[in-house]
Amino acid sequence: MKTPIIAIGLDAADPNFIEQWMSQGNLPNLSLIRQRGIYGRLHNQVNYQGRVAEFSSTEPLWVMMTTGCLPDKTGFWDTITYNPDTYEVRCDPVYGGYDYQEYLPFYALGEKYRVAAFDVPVTRVSPGVNGIQITGWGGHHPFYPSESQPSELLPQIIDKYGSNPVYRKDNGIWWDKKYFNWVTQSVKESVATRAQICREILQQEPWDLFITAFGETHTLGHDLYNLSQPDHPLYPYTNQMETLGDPMLQGFQQVDQAVGEIIAAAPDNVYILLFAVHGMGANITDLLSMMLLPEVLYRFNFPGKVALGWGALNQPVPPIITKKIRNGWSAEVWRQIYEPNPLKKMWHTWTHKKFLRNSKHGLLSPYPLLDEQVELGWMPARWYSSLWPQMKAFALPAYADGHIRINLQGRDRDGIVTAAEYDALCDRLTEVLARLRDGRSGQPLVKQVVRTRKSPLDNDPKLPEPDLIVVWHEIPTDVVDSPDVGRIGPITYNRPGGHREHGFLMAAGPGIEPGSHLNHGRAVDLSATILNLMGAELPAYFDGKPLLEPVLTIS
Repeated sequence: MKTPIIAIGLDAADPNFIEQWMSQGNLPNLSLIRQRGIYGRLHNQVNYQGRVAEFSSTEPLWVMMTTGCLPDKTGFWDTITYNPDTYEVRCDPVYGGYDYQEYLPFYALGEKYRVAAFDVPVTRVSPGVNGIQITGWGGHHPFYPSESQPSELLPQIIDKYGSNPVYRKDNGIWWDKKYFNWVTQSVKESVATRAQICREILQQEPWDLFITAFGETHTLGHDLYNLSQPDHPLYPYTNQMETLGDPMLQGFQQVDQAVGEIIAAAPDNVYILLFAVHGMGANITDLLSMMLLPEVLYRFNFPGKVALGWGALNQPVPPIITKKIRNGWSAEVWRQIYEPNPLKKMWHTWTHKKFLRNSKHGLLSPYPLLDEQVELGWMPARWYSSLWPQMKAFALPAYADGHIRINLQGRDRDGIVTAAEYDALCDRLTEVLARLRDGRSGQPLVKQVVRTRKSPLDNDPKLPEPDLIVVWHEIPTDVVDSPDVGRIGPITYNRPGGHREHGFLMAAGPGIEPGSHLNHGRAVDLSATILNLMGAELPAYFDGKPLLEPVLTIS
């Protein structure tokens, strides 16, 4: 007889604070599952043409989980695409995820297994699933359309439970009190309603597999980290522990309660799996990858010139920016455009945005981009794009690791760098990056620079579009010092929480030893683990391996 499986993703729930809160008794339902079964951390790496690096990008990690394949097999590295013929970048918020044409979700198992999949991030309604599929009721920018199988199911859910209050709306900023009030209440409502929907689905029939995810934990980490975790540079200025307590913990407690309600609706003899494909820490990438790296490349390409964030190297570092002047992060960064004339600088800082729409130092102003709803127009890396044809190397917009594209002859439309010069330029950039320091602590910022190609003109469509991947040390900073290009910053912080490569898995059920420990694992192993528990055949193409075989005994 088959043993049903309930698999629940806690999107971007970091094991560091999950473990702490469980030990403190703050997450009783998660603690109970951990006590009754196995727990361990997941660590994620990917292959760049034989070179291995840590990986923390949400969408590819979810696709690794759902397909059982690493990105060098699927070719899905990022939601951001770059066109070398036009130098245009795109990020489709609905269809920018993986298309599942070559590799289906692991739960497309045919008639033998009944499956219910509800809001699994970065998935689509796919053929071969015997059961129900729902995408796009909620989720943290999950890169899927709102649809279902059968097609009438999602409209019925919305008619009964209402639309999700958070879906595609959690784009606020840490200094906005109205947004704080909205997001905390909306997450609470979303979590409670999600639990109701999950219980209804579970009670419809004894599914062989029910899989879902709480995107709300991702929202909590991005938006409330600075109000919860002391390692964030803004924590001393923004936390309100004495009056509000810990709002991120409070949100996770709501999720813990919802998990308990879902499990209460499950059959007695069932496997329960809770997992996160990656974690969340103090944000490093919004500044380093989105803003500071593009400016480093600008100064590298145009020696002696400065565009954004001029600072005086070898002088005392100004304090962290804790009081905003503009209403949004893009506007806060744009007010840092270089202007040596102090009167003009003051005017640029304080004047109305309608006077700030022109390009400056070759950078596109964000205001027209935002008004015209240009994809990624809010991200500083995008503002440099009109200069890319003139640059030897430039930073592509990125949400996680830093991405550098070489402007290569024979590949990029206005390529400058020859294939013979490619390796030397990569070496030189790597040296410049290795010398980047946190302006506040003096610590090096770059952990690893990885080349993605063995040959400059390798046109394999499954290769990532950047030529160099910059993996950062976990040092949140607003100031970068470089002996090569000078100081950049301070820059206003953006989202408080940012991705980490580590996740976790806990599982309980028949044959799983209580209190046992999982010694190793990756997000790509989760699908193989679930299929193994189901007794289903693992596809030969899987990169993932079952994680529970060493400790699982089924009578």
